[in-house]
Amino acid sequence: MRDAVRAVWREAAKFGIVGALAFVVDNGGYNLLVFGLPGGAGGGVMGAAPVLASVVATAAATLFSWAGNRYWTYRRRHRENLAQELALFLFVNVVGVAVTAGTVFLARYLLGLDSALSDNVARVFGWVLATVFRFVTYRRYVFVSL
Repeated sequence: MRDAVRAVWREAAKFGIVGALAFVVDNGGYNLLVFGLPGGAGGGVMGAAPVLASVVATAAATLFSWAGNRYWTYRRRHRENLAQELALFLFVNVVGVAVTAGTVFLARYLLGLDSALSDNVARVFGWVLATVFRFVTYRRYVFVSL
């Protein structure tokens, strides 16, 4: 039993590290694309298209997260069918984004809270729920040996 608990904690730690690095890829990539290098003259290559830059940065972070989880966190538990695994991974992440957006929707439109503080509290709460959802579904459905 003790070994099983240790294995889950090790897996959770790796999952957290991959997630933290994906966060850096997402936010760092967005800022580089829109604003350029710190202290550099002018803006980034996508300074005039911040929404598209957000999509590009998030897509890069998602692919980074998939690769990190597939080849490190769950390296002994991935599917032979790469396309199926990636499709399931993307589906789980879309649900995770909906969970986070849903908490903001709930706070704003059902509870009537519209401050920056309430938005951020709702996002953090949604992020926590979505992270737990992702961890459980990755372990159970996405990264499984078939």
